[in-house]
Amino acid sequence: MTAFAYVVAAGTALLMLPAATESGESPDFVTALFTATSSVCVTGLIVADTPGYWSTFGELVIIALVQVGGLGIMTLASLLGLLITRRIGLRMRLTAQTESKALESGDMRRVLAGVALVSITFETITAVVLTARFASGYGYDTGSAVYHGVFHAISAFNNAGFALYPDSLTRFVTDPWICVTVSLAVIAGGLGFPVWIELWRHSRGSLRRWSLHAKITLSTTASLLVLGTVAITALEWNNPDTLGRLGVGGRLLAGSFHAVMPRSAGYNTLEVGEFESGTLLVNDILMFIGGGSAGTAGGIKVTTFALLAFVVLTEIRGEPTVHVMGRKVPSTAQRQALAVALLSVGTVLAVTLCLLVITPFGLDAVLFEVLSAFATVGLSTGITPHLPDAATVLLTLLMFLGRIGPITLASALALQTHRRHYELPEERPIVG
Repeated sequence: MTAFAYVVAAGTALLMLPAATESGESPDFVTALFTATSSVCVTGLIVADTPGYWSTFGELVIIALVQVGGLGIMTLASLLGLLITRRIGLRMRLTAQTESKALESGDMRRVLAGVALVSITFETITAVVLTARFASGYGYDTGSAVYHGVFHAISAFNNAGFALYPDSLTRFVTDPWICVTVSLAVIAGGLGFPVWIELWRHSRGSLRRWSLHAKITLSTTASLLVLGTVAITALEWNNPDTLGRLGVGGRLLAGSFHAVMPRSAGYNTLEVGEFESGTLLVNDILMFIGGGSAGTAGGIKVTTFALLAFVVLTEIRGEPTVHVMGRKVPSTAQRQALAVALLSVGTVLAVTLCLLVITPFGLDAVLFEVLSAFATVGLSTGITPHLPDAATVLLTLLMFLGRIGPITLASALALQTHRRHYELPEERPIVG
């Protein structure tokens, strides 16, 4: 947490230099702080138009902060996983390694190298495709095509959502080369390093060798993508301000693109402020859930959401223990998932209430903005640049908390498991 705070401070100082803006004047402190925090926390929310307000130097600072933030989060989350498996007893550690071979307590340098390799590989592939498309399809010269391709590749894989266009990616709404490539990069970054390293190791093996974590992450991610695509496309199908103005192919492409972005990316090819209320609610749900653990996505994570769903299903069935995909889930993991989810809900509600008091905007827009900041998504209905300084600072703190908090909290809960030497008399309160 301290390291990320230092990076935010350094980024703020760099963005406050006159050379960082197009006008050649130093930006105000709140603008620089918000932008630096949004970059390091790979959020993508902005209070100043990225290509119009920041110079090339400022844009390079932003994308460098995104790379450091994204790579740092993946490294931090992976190393915390190693720390947890080393702190628990030998028997439990062996069990954990059997259950989840993605984070073995081996050489940490191999873990760090693996994280870097995953990042560089996907960013390079994305950059090559985008560069070729910008050059061949839109007439960019080689330098501009490479710059735009690399910038958006880093931003997409790290789920940051920063764009070099004032309208995000709306001009490419019907371009499958841009939309599909960006979507795949976002999904790749959002799955998390442990899943990718496991897929690499067991790519030719049986599904039975996959850990429970990988199975839950992949199946839940696929389900949310399908359900999100169906819901958003259906709700916006006849909206003349969004999908209604496109052909059938364009509607399906834009609908699927916007089902991916709430995972934590922040790009948009449609005007989010024109979405129906139901669509905003669907986005709220998807943003709160987020992506995979130890990746670049935010939210409470798909594994947390899935575990809570399995707990509810088990209770409905009246079964004594939670079984998922042929494995028993320990009660400690269930309590950790519940704690992360409830504390996240409490944080979102508290900040939403504060913003409703100090801003003139309605609940739909404010809740969307708060969830976007907490889940480090970066999507906006357009109210962020119009918020007062107090609200901007509050969202800055929320972005930092949302990016660091869930990982830190989950690790702290996993590390501080104590054995009680006695039990008090049992009494059951009325539930429901």
